[in-house]
Amino acid sequence: MLIWVILFSILGSVGAIAAASIFVVLGEKIQKKLIPALLSFATGTLLTAAFLGLIPESIEAVTEPHLITTIILGGILFFFFLEKFLIWRNCQNNACEVHAHAPGPLVLIGDAFHNFTDGIVIAAAFLTDFNIGLAASFTIIMHEIPQETGDFAILIHSGMSNKKAFLYNILSSSTTIPSAIISYFILDVFETVVPIFLAFSAASFIYIALSDLTPQLHERTETKEIVKQLFLIVLGIVLMTLLLFLGGHNH
Repeated sequence: MLIWVILFSILGSVGAIAAASIFVVLGEKIQKKLIPALLSFATGTLLTAAFLGLIPESIEAVTEPHLITTIILGGILFFFFLEKFLIWRNCQNNACEVHAHAPGPLVLIGDAFHNFTDGIVIAAAFLTDFNIGLAASFTIIMHEIPQETGDFAILIHSGMSNKKAFLYNILSSSTTIPSAIISYFILDVFETVVPIFLAFSAASFIYIALSDLTPQLHERTETKEIVKQLFLIVLGIVLMTLLLFLGGHNH
């Protein structure tokens, strides 16, 4: 069973990135055309993952829902001050435009927490039942692909090179692997903190989508562009909703 846990934790992290990394292989000209579209798509996938996946699951796992909403509120404040710090560290004059580079680290931190909880979920599912483990793992892989593709677009848009975006994404996603292995042996300890990780991940997704991505989408005011953005946001929402619920596992 441990071998299955390790295998699917690798597929759920590195495997999803490998599938999403097709975006990196594309030429710079195609990337520049795709990035605005993927930012809209990422807005939909991040918000759906937070509101329909992470938050409901974290609330179900605790006896006091206010604990989760408090963690989400605290998480949003944490990411606000973290972004402020990143801006302040890189730029201490009003003319600086470095704020455009801040979302990258936020995506990586949120993704690391999110993937850490994925590892716990994979281990818990396989320890419950082999078929449940398979269902949970495939659902995680399938919802990670569109999310990681959106993350690539955000990182590259934040000023990272293709190589850097790929390597950092691998690092933030690889937290699934040690998390799954450790959880296999000490699941009882981790089960109590899973809701906290889920809520914190949700806070990062909400903050990135509404604070960093949405203002960039508002920069384009042409009717055609607005319709395209709305379509891609809704597409991201629909796709993530299908992946979350058709898999029979609300994570």
